[in-house]
Amino acid sequence: MATNVSVLNVLLYGKSVGTLTRVEGDRTLFAFNEDYFADENRPTLSLGFKDNLGNLMTEFNPVQTRVMPFFSNLLPEGRLRTYLAERAGVNPEREFFLLWVLGKDLPGAVTIESADREAWPPDVNEAPESVQEDVRENALRFSLAGVQLKFSAVEDARKGLTIPAKGIGGSWIVKLPSREFEGVPENEYSMMMLARLAGMDVPAIRLVDVDAIGNLPKGVETLKGQALAIERFDRFADGTPVHIEDFAQIFRVYQADKYGKASAMNIATIIGAEGGGEDIGEFIRRLTFNTLIGNADMHLKNWSMIYPDRRNAALAPAYDFVSTILYIPDESAALKVSRSKRFDEFSEDELAHMAARARLPEKIVLDAARETAALFHEHWQAEKKNLPLSAAVIDAVEAHVKTIPLGKAARAA
Repeated sequence: MATNVSVLNVLLYGKSVGTLTRVEGDRTLFAFNEDYFADENRPTLSLGFKDNLGNLMTEFNPVQTRVMPFFSNLLPEGRLRTYLAERAGVNPEREFFLLWVLGKDLPGAVTIESADREAWPPDVNEAPESVQEDVRENALRFSLAGVQLKFSAVEDARKGLTIPAKGIGGSWIVKLPSREFEGVPENEYSMMMLARLAGMDVPAIRLVDVDAIGNLPKGVETLKGQALAIERFDRFADGTPVHIEDFAQIFRVYQADKYGKASAMNIATIIGAEGGGEDIGEFIRRLTFNTLIGNADMHLKNWSMIYPDRRNAALAPAYDFVSTILYIPDESAALKVSRSKRFDEFSEDELAHMAARARLPEKIVLDAARETAALFHEHWQAEKKNLPLSAAVIDAVEAHVKTIPLGKAARAA
């Protein structure tokens, strides 16, 4: 009896670096190509594939139903995963097939394609063939990791932002309004603008009316209000990809473990080892800023590294800065800093403790935190009424800042 085997090629910058092979029992195995392994100047796929000596790991256990964490984290989560899987006629839990149909437009410089050049996996949908073809023709094959409904978009000089017909390509990400929480795009836009004013590396962003976005798919065009458009920092100006990976990929954990398997100290250790001094300061600025605005959702997938020269890692630009405390009141951050994740314990002492454990220069850490707290207060007071923030968000942030030791110290200075 023949074995049911399917193979996907894993490409980095358009060149095959490995394979994902699905065998009977819905198990998937990953292996690097010999050419990639032998290349001393090979581009970096993931820091998570380095062993303790810095060498490339080559032995991986098979994974049941899912794929290994690096590849699993290329896929969307929650409602976005369900939405795209339904449109493609694929079971959202069978990640090998999701990668098959979404692999043309993944985060970073990774693409995934069938080794047999088959665009769609066979026998993943029991619908009649005519129905399958219609679904496939209109499916949006775009997978940017995350939960919020978002699509890749292209900039048209006459039509503005437009969703590509098949969801592939585009240099902008459009994040649609939430059905559950009011004003999320306006909130994120405002916090990202404040972060930029405070000196952080923020990509180009703008608010756009949902009605002005061309070619929105059926089922989401009924959403009203404003969407947030963010220029993709994993694409150069000419459209060529820049590789990135988030810290869930680096730490080899699944999306469900993005809150509990590592800390800010662990992230800082990687940044200190792989990045430069400016990356350390930038990390501390973002950590401080998100504590001050009350962002309780800065989990592992909201921090990423980028590879501008294809080999060496740097901290990627900022994203997903939202003051969440109005929507979901919370006294704690998503990740521990060093000993604690409580907002009201974010102090110079906690940061000094983190610096020592992560082997970072304490002066750089504390200077960056103090400067950010001071700049936050300066720009918040000057801009809070000029930004598209509701009175409720403003009140929530101002009440929250008063509880944070570092925030109180800067306010009193």
